[in-house]
Amino acid sequence: MQIQIVSVGNLKEKYLKDAVAEYVKRLSRYCKVTINEVSEEKVPETLSDAEKEQALRREADRIRNALFKNTFTVVLDLKGKQPDSLEFSKLLSSWMLQGKSSISFVIGGSIGLDRQLAKEADYSLCLSNLTFPHQLTRVILLEQIYRCFKIMNNETYHK
Repeated sequence: MQIQIVSVGNLKEKYLKDAVAEYVKRLSRYCKVTINEVSEEKVPETLSDAEKEQALRREADRIRNALFKNTFTVVLDLKGKQPDSLEFSKLLSSWMLQGKSSISFVIGGSIGLDRQLAKEADYSLCLSNLTFPHQLTRVILLEQIYRCFKIMNNETYHK
């Protein structure tokens, strides 16, 4: 099983890099994890809707280029489905049983995610109705994927 995280922007804070490294290490028992960072568009504080859409399209092009070929694509989107951890584990398990050997999760940047890219995805996932910095979202996503594998394997994990 191959899990890919494609994220707009780079992690800057050491504590976030350390957390990501810890979950990638934990996940190595279950799958191979690849993280691809694509550059974030430089945009002014105030931008028009047209400028925002243009920036999101450019980021989406970089995301598409980073995605593995023939991967099952999951975008993180506030408009997506919001399963609990048990449901998410069942989803991940079912995708694997359907022969999806590569699953890519896409995390948009600080200005969001291109709507067309979201429509092209195989699944749209909402981690929470709360708003998180996109850099912290990477850690939360990796923790939830790790939790899924623990659930799938009937292994204990703190509640």
